[in-house]
Amino acid sequence: MKELLEYKLFEIGGYSLSVYSLFLLVGTYLITRLLLGLFNRFMTGFSTKRNIEMGRQHSFRLLFHYLIWTISIAVMLSMLGLNLAWVLASSAALLVGLGFGLQQIFSDLISGIFLLFEGTVEKDDIIEVDGVVGRIEEIYLRTTKFRNRDDQVMIIPNHKFINDNVINWSHDHYTARFGVIVGVSYDSDMHKVADILIKCAYADPDVITDVDEWKPSVRMENFGDSSVDFTLLFYSSNMFRIETTKSNLRFAIWDAFQEHGIQIPYPQRDLHLKTGDWTLNPA
Repeated sequence: MKELLEYKLFEIGGYSLSVYSLFLLVGTYLITRLLLGLFNRFMTGFSTKRNIEMGRQHSFRLLFHYLIWTISIAVMLSMLGLNLAWVLASSAALLVGLGFGLQQIFSDLISGIFLLFEGTVEKDDIIEVDGVVGRIEEIYLRTTKFRNRDDQVMIIPNHKFINDNVINWSHDHYTARFGVIVGVSYDSDMHKVADILIKCAYADPDVITDVDEWKPSVRMENFGDSSVDFTLLFYSSNMFRIETTKSNLRFAIWDAFQEHGIQIPYPQRDLHLKTGDWTLNPA
């Protein structure tokens, strides 16, 4: 049995892999998987009791997984007889040279750690970055998987969320205020227009109407050149597809205005022509 365990599967230079070392490697791998599975079960139960958000749970899991796998890989390399200190020391010059070329990658890695620790941007958050609105699907150490409203997946470097201005629509809660702008003729009954806009908002299932501070409201914005401009303000949790909700409200407003004889004017210009005698002077 001892001879079987000490049997060398292969040998390269001063390093070799025996059956015993292979068993240790497999055992370490299985123990690592078991430990991560137990941690996931513990985290699920703990988060349920403490009402920890899903995004925060995901961050904790991801950080713990990275830590455990880093330790596990270091242990397995040591089992192979590799001296990590010697490897790092001998490659120090190479690492310095690579560092100048990999500054952006290191910046993304550090930014990913900050994101996971701080929780300012979490999985399933609705955010706006560089004018594009979308949902965070996964946060990795270097990049973040981001799906926009056209269902296109974007891979964004993590430093964008640390260095640039980012709007997190769902950071505090999964509701936000939006507005639909409409102009009406000066001949319209303005109070009636406001009532119609409110009724259209209440009829839309995506508009929140059962919370006092989030109920729809109407604001008269401006006396324009050819119209009086209103904004219908409303709260909705359908943030990812809010443009569809806005479109539905515009259809409803159009139908209601047609029913009540309220006109949406378009810009007009009056052209005045002067008439008179024109005398042509021949050259």
